[in-house]
Amino acid sequence: MDDKPFLSVIVPCYNERENLLRGVLAEMSDYLMRRDYAYEVLISDDGSSDDSKEIVSEQIANLPHFSLLRNEHGGKPWAVWCGIEQSRGEHVLFTDMDQSAPLCEVAKLLPELEAHEVAIGSRGGDRANFPLYRRLGSALFRNFRRLFLLRGIYDTQCGFKAMRREVGLELFPLLEAVRSRKQAEGWRVTAFDVELLYLAERRGYTIAEVPVEWANRDAAANKGKSYLTESKEMASQILRVFVNAQRGFYDREQS
Repeated sequence: MDDKPFLSVIVPCYNERENLLRGVLAEMSDYLMRRDYAYEVLISDDGSSDDSKEIVSEQIANLPHFSLLRNEHGGKPWAVWCGIEQSRGEHVLFTDMDQSAPLCEVAKLLPELEAHEVAIGSRGGDRANFPLYRRLGSALFRNFRRLFLLRGIYDTQCGFKAMRREVGLELFPLLEAVRSRKQAEGWRVTAFDVELLYLAERRGYTIAEVPVEWANRDAAANKGKSYLTESKEMASQILRVFVNAQRGFYDREQS
C-alpha cells in the first residue's frame, strides 16, 4: 500500500462499550483488508466516561492502520473534526460506531466523489429495527427541515458521509459546534449535519445522495435524553442555522 491513504475512516466514539464488544472494529478491518486501496481508521474518542478507550486500545492492537485519538468531550461534530484534522487520506468517511450503515456501503459512495465533492448515505423510509415512533418523528423532522433548508436532500441525518478531505478541512471549522468549542455534557443528538450540508451547498459543492443499507444495530445503553427533548433540540438547531443564514452570518464567514 502507498504511504498516503486513499480513504480515512473516522469513527466518533462516546461510551460505545456495548457496540465495541459486538466486534464492530474487527468487522471494519475484515472489509478494509480486502480492498485494493490504502486506508486508515481513526477512532476519535469524545472523552468517553466508560471503558471505551481501553476496549478500543486492546482491540486495535492487532488491527493494521487503526489508531485511537483521545479527545476531551466536545460532542460528535468535535470528535469528527478532530479525526479530519489528523487524517491523511484523499477522502474522508465518517461512520457511526454502531455500524447501522455497515462500512461496506462505502463502495457506493466513493465512485460519487469522482464527480461530486460530498457523498452522503440515505436511509430511505424502510429502516429495519427502527421503532414506529422514530419513523414518524424522522418524517416530521425531515419535512420541518425542508421548509427552511436543503430542500433537495431527503435524509440529512444518516451517520454515513464521505467527502474530499480538503472540503472537510474547509467546512468543519465553520460549524457552530466546532467554532464555539463548548464543553459538552453527556451524550446528545445533534443536527450538525444540516449545517454542514448547508455550508457545502452554499459554497457551490455538489452533494450526491446515495441509498445505503441501514438497520438499527445500536447496542449502546443509556444514550441521550428523552426522544421529545432530543427532537426539540434538533428543531432549534435547524432554526438557528436558518436564522444565521438570513442574518448573513455565513456571508461573513465566507468573506
